[in-house]
Amino acid sequence: MTNIVLLQKYIEKSGLKKGYIAEHMGLSKQGFHNKINGKTDFSVKEILILCNLLNISITEREKIFFTIDVDKKSTNDVSA
Repeated sequence: MTNIVLLQKYIEKSGLKKGYIAEHMGLSKQGFHNKINGKTDFSVKEILILCNLLNISITEREKIFFTIDVDKKSTNDVSA
């Protein structure tokens, strides 16, 4: 489960436009929107590209993309 709140903070902090990020990830704007809002999952390749673009460390990458116990308040997962 992706920690959407933390990911959004990194996107905002980067100053990059979401369209630019989506293009570099090989995604449409809508496809990227779906991923950063938790509607679809990121592939491993997309995670690596995104972390490179946003200068996300390995430790932070683990917190964002690979933590099983994400605080339910920090995501928009309606099934939580």
